[in-house]
Amino acid sequence: MTRKIAVILLCCLLALTFATSLFAQAQAPEKPAPPAATAEKQPAAVAAPEKKPAEVPKKKQTDLGLYVTAKEAYAMWQKDPDKVKIIDCRTPEEYMFVGHAPMAVNLPGNLPSYKWDPKEKEYLLAENPKFVALVKKQFKPTDTILVTCRSGGRSAKCVNKLAKAGFKNVYSITDGFEGDKVNDPQSPNHGKRTKNGWKNSGAPWTYDMDLNLMYLPGGKPKVK
Repeated sequence: MTRKIAVILLCCLLALTFATSLFAQAQAPEKPAPPAATAEKQPAAVAAPEKKPAEVPKKKQTDLGLYVTAKEAYAMWQKDPDKVKIIDCRTPEEYMFVGHAPMAVNLPGNLPSYKWDPKEKEYLLAENPKFVALVKKQFKPTDTILVTCRSGGRSAKCVNKLAKAGFKNVYSITDGFEGDKVNDPQSPNHGKRTKNGWKNSGAPWTYDMDLNLMYLPGGKPKVK
């Protein structure tokens, strides 16, 4: 009788232990599934900021639709100075006396006619018929080229000429070298080109002339 009771008690104890184990498992919180492996993020390629035509004045728009500000242009050149080329399409007089970016080659899209325009109150400029040929002599149609003028108008026209000649990666620097005029009668700088442009952006510029970058239609002078 005593052995029978002991067996019954042992069975009850085992049943109780099993039930307790099942209850504990039921109450335990589920372990979260390990996160799925994610592909390592690659840094995005640095490119010129995109600008919509609506952001660029009509007279500064180009057929290629590639635009940068002077500040952005300098950043592009700094990133890859061997592949990013800068053309200054202003007249040689502007390039020399107003100053220029030290790495910009002067290939004028226009030349002085020395005829006065009473409406614009400035000298008229005549197109340089050799502009595209000059560019082709130094650059390939696949090169990345940034074109600057005084404030973005002439550079746009030069870009369009190059586009028709088969160049694909030509950007117009929309604020040019000197920048746009300040239009605020209350400002002491009203009418002056102190608003933007390469010269006002903090980018380097110089009056120094480099024979390798100058416009020399007659060829380089012989150094004695």
